[in-house]
Amino acid sequence: ERVHKLALQAHRSGDPVIKYGLPIGKATAPIAPGEAVHVHNLRTALGGELAYTRNGAAAAPPSLATQSWHGYRRADGRAATRNEVWILPTVGCVAVTAEEIARQAQGRHGARIDGIHAFAHPHGCSQLGDDLGGTRDLLAGLAANPNAAGVLLLGLGCESNQLDALLEAIDPAARAKVRILSSQSAGDEMAQAAVLVDELVEQAAAARRESLPLSDLVVGLKCGGSDSFSGLTANPLLGRLCDTLCAAEGRAILTEIPEIFGAEQALLNRAVDDETFSRAAAMINRFKRYYLDQGLPVSENPSPGNIAGGITTLEEKSLGAVQKGGQAPLVDAIGYGQAATRPGLTLLEAPGNDAVSSTALAAAGATLVLFTTGRGTPLGFPVPTVKVASNHALASAKPHWIDFDAGVVLDSGTDHADTKFLERLIAIASGEQTAAERAGQRAIAIWKRGATL
Repeated sequence: ERVHKLALQAHRSGDPVIKYGLPIGKATAPIAPGEAVHVHNLRTALGGELAYTRNGAAAAPPSLATQSWHGYRRADGRAATRNEVWILPTVGCVAVTAEEIARQAQGRHGARIDGIHAFAHPHGCSQLGDDLGGTRDLLAGLAANPNAAGVLLLGLGCESNQLDALLEAIDPAARAKVRILSSQSAGDEMAQAAVLVDELVEQAAAARRESLPLSDLVVGLKCGGSDSFSGLTANPLLGRLCDTLCAAEGRAILTEIPEIFGAEQALLNRAVDDETFSRAAAMINRFKRYYLDQGLPVSENPSPGNIAGGITTLEEKSLGAVQKGGQAPLVDAIGYGQAATRPGLTLLEAPGNDAVSSTALAAAGATLVLFTTGRGTPLGFPVPTVKVASNHALASAKPHWIDFDAGVVLDSGTDHADTKFLERLIAIASGEQTAAERAGQRAIAIWKRGATL
């Protein structure tokens, strides 16, 4: 039998069990020193919404990093890790059409730019109110991402997510790179789309990589398929990188709000001011209410795969997950579909689902997604998705999925691992393809919250 956690001291039934210095739940039976601790003798202590109080202050940043990378400087001053053209369908009815437009354009243009990609989704019609607004904001955020040198918004014509409203939702600084096409209004939508995409490729092909400071990087922080090593190797590795990046005045974005439950107070204490604290606390409670209003417990997590990997309660998962944000000051809390604009660590509203949250990170402006995993997943997202294995076994078994083996932390220590990881990220940011990119793994998912007509 595989043992994941061992008790260091005796526990009585009802006693808190401590890991990472904080409670991960309560013992459901007496636990002797050396005994395995898992679902048979440990349960969550999470309940509903809480009244949070700000304690402490944001940590002082570490010394600045001096490394540079090679990326594309955009007209609005932002930096990109890739130089691509993206085709974004407004509605699922033209999603397959968008994919065919991208395939044909890639055939015409080869390697003139880093890629031409369509991102299919099933939404954009039969949606109402805030649900429709979320779809629109998410697509608008993707359109503004600097990795997209040009964007074709492909509509049908009769959908709820109308092209003019979507265009209006895009950051004005990014609208010059956007073209629109309504399929119902076009005679031959494929021919007209080809003309527009060709124009975008011609413009994008003029871009050249240049040396840029670390402060120009925007990274999204994500974990999926976590195991008992994730909170010990891979997630702290990301946390130290986050501290380095934020100290250099770069931006890091942390999301997966349900996977903060149980660890939120330590994160909230790092808020740079009362306003940021209040917005972040309200977001966390709002997400709890999202579950409670549907009659679901806020602790309906970890997943079966997490449990098999040794994670017992949501508190344990959360305390491991928030380590991706290191000790960097929390500078902002933003809603789904909004952009991260402040140097430092931003908290983004999105669920834990891998595809939904990773897409939201790209829409918030991330030009790299750093994705830790203990069990593995092949899926990639609109921006380069760097898969970080928490253990040697996964990295050895799935080299075609994994970009960095964080198991080296246990072999060589944190300093060596941190140096090698930063070198790897700089290489990827500067153009080296990730495993997901080499495999053609590119997808988006939109958070569907409301009624469908």
